[in-house]
Amino acid sequence: MTLPKFLYGTAWKEESTQKCVSAALAAGFRGIDTANQRKHYNETGVGDAIRLAGIPRAELFLQTKFTFQKGQDHRLPYDPRAAIAQQVLQSFKSSLEHLHTDYLDSLVLHGPSVFNGESLADDDWEAWSSMEELQKKGNVRVLGVSNVNLSQLKELFERVKVKPRFAQIRCYAKTGWDQEIRRYCQEKNIIYQGFSLLTANKDILNGPQLKSIAERYKLTPSQIIFAFARQVNMLPLTGTTDPHHMKQDLESLTLNLESDDLKIIENDELKS
Repeated sequence: MTLPKFLYGTAWKEESTQKCVSAALAAGFRGIDTANQRKHYNETGVGDAIRLAGIPRAELFLQTKFTFQKGQDHRLPYDPRAAIAQQVLQSFKSSLEHLHTDYLDSLVLHGPSVFNGESLADDDWEAWSSMEELQKKGNVRVLGVSNVNLSQLKELFERVKVKPRFAQIRCYAKTGWDQEIRRYCQEKNIIYQGFSLLTANKDILNGPQLKSIAERYKLTPSQIIFAFARQVNMLPLTGTTDPHHMKQDLESLTLNLESDDLKIIENDELKS
């Protein structure tokens, strides 16, 4: 399995999902992030774009998520009366059908089931155990978790048999770009997937200091943020719907910022 250096995120695109994913694949993205959560994602649209693109499956990295019922609307991909372990299996089978594939590169626990808690709950453990079985059978290459805090991530890593390979977190500059969790991820060989890198940090993105850095490199502020993310060992996500911005985002993969600029950005020394 070849890990991509950039993921295209497919949340909140509704009927434009297929068009956006088609454009992302045409621009050069080969890593796609989605979820079997119809409330915020259109996994079927993702799969239709992939099918029509005709790109060999081995060249793609497909990541989707199991979402607990409280994160869903009425369009559930499983029987709500079933045990959590069975819901995971039903959601997984549905994802394979949506994405026109017979395996997943990454399956993420879209949780935790209890937000803002210090510990994970019984439903989290049951779901992860079911995900582990899929991984052991070869149906899924690696497992991940999203939206956890540092305490929950540590607890998960220390207790489970199949360790999380990914942690997908909304990343805020005000926390040093999630510095504590990123540090722990590096220690444990977990890849930190940063999402909302732009939308969660609009004040900095539009601020004069970042614009000054961008002008010096002859880049856009968005490209600077994505280049920074890669250089501090994040796997960034972008969810842009603009094909021109898709190309610009991918161009950031060739950029290398100077160490002084990395320090300014990472230490949240940018002023809005």
